[in-house]
Amino acid sequence: MDLGESMLKLHILASKNVLAAVVVVFLIVLEEVVGLPGLGLSKAQEIAAIIVVIAAILWVSEWVPLYVVSFLILSLELIWLGPELNASGQSVASSVFFSAFFSDIILLFMGGFVLSSLMQKYGLDLRFAQSILDRTHGNAQATLLGIIFACAFLSMWISNTATTAMMLTIVFPLLKKMPVEHPFRIALVLSIPFACNIGGIATPIGTPPNAIALSYLNKAGISISFAKWMLLTLPFVLALLAILWLLLLRLYPAKGIVLSIESRETGRFGPNHLAALSIFALTALGWLFSTQLGVTTGTVALFPLVVCFWFGLLDTSDFRKLPWDILYIISGGLALGVALSATGLGEVLVAQLPENARLLFILGVLTAAVMSTVMSNTATAGLIIPLVIALDTENSFLITLVLALAMSCSLAMALPVTTPPNAIAFSSRALTSRDMILAGGIMTVIGLLVVLVAGPLYWGLFTRTGA
Repeated sequence: MDLGESMLKLHILASKNVLAAVVVVFLIVLEEVVGLPGLGLSKAQEIAAIIVVIAAILWVSEWVPLYVVSFLILSLELIWLGPELNASGQSVASSVFFSAFFSDIILLFMGGFVLSSLMQKYGLDLRFAQSILDRTHGNAQATLLGIIFACAFLSMWISNTATTAMMLTIVFPLLKKMPVEHPFRIALVLSIPFACNIGGIATPIGTPPNAIALSYLNKAGISISFAKWMLLTLPFVLALLAILWLLLLRLYPAKGIVLSIESRETGRFGPNHLAALSIFALTALGWLFSTQLGVTTGTVALFPLVVCFWFGLLDTSDFRKLPWDILYIISGGLALGVALSATGLGEVLVAQLPENARLLFILGVLTAAVMSTVMSNTATAGLIIPLVIALDTENSFLITLVLALAMSCSLAMALPVTTPPNAIAFSSRALTSRDMILAGGIMTVIGLLVVLVAGPLYWGLFTRTGA
């Protein structure tokens, strides 16, 4: 990159930053000078509405990093919204806004990130993926299925972004031995990000929208354990993975090709590997049986956090490498919900939603999918779920709606920019945007139909009976 290109990039970045600052200042001044006449909102509700608009604009445009938006939300709540609430006679401590940045859900995700770091450091993820491929013996269809399920399983427990990057390095040697024009090459590459997107749905730590959904359900007095989340989502994940496999084989047939599988050196399995595997297994069991143990999932997450760093399986450099930006992006969505709840704006917005439950369900799912296609699925969940959580409805419908919204955010996978796994796979230059739009678009439509049709039926079996 020459000096001219560097200067141009700096100029574009500076222009975005300035534009973002101008928009934020303009909206704040607009509220202070003019307000939002004709809407019948209180001063505090108007401020909360402006904060929501600011967050939405910055999340959609990505003029500034998404985690910066979270800190901006917190800043505005502390220095603008909080004083207004207190001045109106509603005593709200600043700790209410801070709570979104270190809650049980955030601790749960921290535990998940520690396990992810542990598995990657000791190559447990690579060993698992390699064992799947070794068992397919070069059969193209079986190899594709093995890759899909390896990606999905790993994405339940570790970063789907890291899983995508690792699995691509395993698959690339296969591509080099295939003819350039062979369609099955596309199937192998696309299977990785799509399976990672789907796999993350199955556990509360699999993807940020899950954490946001769980957090708001807990605030509404609805407790869903780690095991129950998997019970509610895993059948959908398995069905969608099978559909993904069949779809890719139909669009990009193997045509009798035999793949040459080369084993990668993973080193000797030593005491540290055994310790890492034991910590992973114990933590997973703790999450699955947290209800029976009488502890929260966040409390269970303290186990890998303490043990891994205390006994040196992970060190300070590993701690610094944890994806803190993701934690703060999640926190920003939760903080936005605090503002909606504290001011009562959430109830006002909910009153504008259609009363017909079926129509609301369909519109919510489609809106979440469309928004997640063009912006961060975490930001989408942070904007939509707080709005519906204040619905005055039966818990069974609320659970169904929130689950559907969280899943819809993860099922949007039509564009290279839609999810980090999509972006990583596209950057490999092994496929075109048309390939991703075709297969990803079909999977998005199928996924949404499954959620819309089967979701209420299946989830209703558990939510109505209280199982």
